[in-house]
Amino acid sequence: MDKALSHLSAADPRLAFLIETYPKPEFLPHTNYYHELVDSIISQQLSVKAARTIEGRFKDLFGGNFPAPEQILEKDVEELRAVGLSRPKARYIQDLAMKIIEGEVRFDTLDQLSNQEIINELTRVKGIGVWTVHMFLMFCMGRLDVLPVGDLGIRNGIMKLYELSSIPGASDIEAIATENNWHPYESVASWYIWQSLDNVPQ
Repeated sequence: MDKALSHLSAADPRLAFLIETYPKPEFLPHTNYYHELVDSIISQQLSVKAARTIEGRFKDLFGGNFPAPEQILEKDVEELRAVGLSRPKARYIQDLAMKIIEGEVRFDTLDQLSNQEIINELTRVKGIGVWTVHMFLMFCMGRLDVLPVGDLGIRNGIMKLYELSSIPGASDIEAIATENNWHPYESVASWYIWQSLDNVPQ
């Protein structure tokens, strides 16, 4: 992380100011990829508190433990809805379980893939979009070179930090990252931009 902060501070004066202002970030990668993706589906468009409540009920449906994919497919959509999941989210979780069982999504080889290859693989699952995979790459896999161009917080933060007249699009954000030499620490730059808005994802 010290190397990342030195690189970004030297490359981009605006980020250097944020790096001096806010504490050092921690990216704590783990390999419980399946659990993380189910959680990401559950938590979509919910507060942290509401998502935790539903996850607790979801586990209670399986005896208090996080279910294997096979166990999820033993439940019908209505049983999953009864714990607070919407019908689409219940179907998304079932789709993830099915794709894991059928080998369309494989976690044993995920670490060997590029960011784009991981995006391509995981977005095959219904309900998992590029933004979800960007968050997964950053906060679950701990990859430091992810630029979440579709994140509204990043877009607003860049508009403010670089004094733009309008919210930047994906190509604008990529150009700013390239011009200011963020690579290979785009995730760290993004974390500081979130901090500048007091809007760090949980």
